[in-house]
Amino acid sequence: MNFAAAEKIAAAVLYEGYILYPYRATFTKNMQRWNFGTLYPQEYAEAQRPTETFRLISECLIDADATAKLDIRVRFLQLVRRRTGTSQEWEEGIERSVEISDLALQELQFHPVHHSFAFQATDTVTNIEIVPLAPEDISGRLKVRVAQVRDRLLKLSLELVNATPVIDASDVNRKDAMLQAFVSAHVLLGVTDGGFVSLLDAREAMREVAADCKNVGVFPVLIGEQGHRDILLCSPIILYDYPQIAPESAGDFFDGTEMDEMLALRVMTLTEEEKAEMRNVDDRARRILERTEMLPQEFLMKVHGVIRRLRPVSANSATVEPEIDMVPIGEWNPLVDKRAPESVHLFGAELKVGSRVRLWPQKKADIMDMVLEGKAAVIEAIEQDLEDNIQLAVVVDDDPGREFGMMRQPGHRFFFSVDEVEPIEDASVREPA
Repeated sequence: MNFAAAEKIAAAVLYEGYILYPYRATFTKNMQRWNFGTLYPQEYAEAQRPTETFRLISECLIDADATAKLDIRVRFLQLVRRRTGTSQEWEEGIERSVEISDLALQELQFHPVHHSFAFQATDTVTNIEIVPLAPEDISGRLKVRVAQVRDRLLKLSLELVNATPVIDASDVNRKDAMLQAFVSAHVLLGVTDGGFVSLLDAREAMREVAADCKNVGVFPVLIGEQGHRDILLCSPIILYDYPQIAPESAGDFFDGTEMDEMLALRVMTLTEEEKAEMRNVDDRARRILERTEMLPQEFLMKVHGVIRRLRPVSANSATVEPEIDMVPIGEWNPLVDKRAPESVHLFGAELKVGSRVRLWPQKKADIMDMVLEGKAAVIEAIEQDLEDNIQLAVVVDDDPGREFGMMRQPGHRFFFSVDEVEPIEDASVREPA
């Protein structure tokens, strides 16, 4: 199986959070990393209270015939501790990969695969100045089996376990246990003569079976070209089917939740001392700095804002493709106030400035919604936002600072939608002070 279509996304998952802005080893959030996909040695994990994670489990569905074959690629980082140029300890990641190819799915129903693997401490990159206690030998095991669900529908079950032996699990701290952990562990699955079933968007006939699939520590999503179903990524990070790397991206920043433009601009603002420290972390941090310093001005313009496509949103948009008029942004000024209506009608009553209402918050977004529930208030203003939603600005009757609300001071004036108020009809209308 050629996993080329999935390699960029898989690499982004592998290195998510590897080093974060400001890309220095001494910065707090870079001293304790790896929140995703960490599998500790089983002996160590089970000795902790509460227990840590030592395995991942993934189940998925495959629509396949008798000739279907399965390819598996397990990937993770092994950490090697070394000292940076500033004498700061740093855990550098070494890529590890375990591959099993051409597994007959029909055969896996009767003969599950039990595959053990190990990486020796000497299997490391060169020119790394190692400090005591690192690197360590690591080992694991992979179990794969298949069960027939119905005609042409198979359930694949996979379990990856960190089986690295630990001398005294109760006496090992987390920092040292990380040197024997599988970091950012994930699995790529490829099938020939068949297709994976999306667990996020399964067909009606398969939804019950899809919901019964068990996934612990990872979740399988389709990956590659839109519509293709031959590659699946069991990811420790929440993804949708067919995730993509933005074509405008010039390279890794190790933080898939951030924008390249913002991170590039932030790197450019680092002082010379900070840049020197960044260069000494490891080669990956150094490449970020070198790439950013050489970025042309056109790059920042390209990543500043991109519209992929426009689509109509209407009741018949699925069958009719209406024309879309492209209006230049210059013709719309968001700073121009919209003229709000002078009154709104609710339950047969006309509400306007000075009308009294009772508050019934629906969103319960914060403690104030609960405190103000059932309170009587007066409408101080009727406003309309840029999406044409009507908001009623009210001042609560029993607020000791009511006069500040009438002066539009913050903390004494609250906003509610029309469906969150009830007219008070048996009270006289009060004009705002």
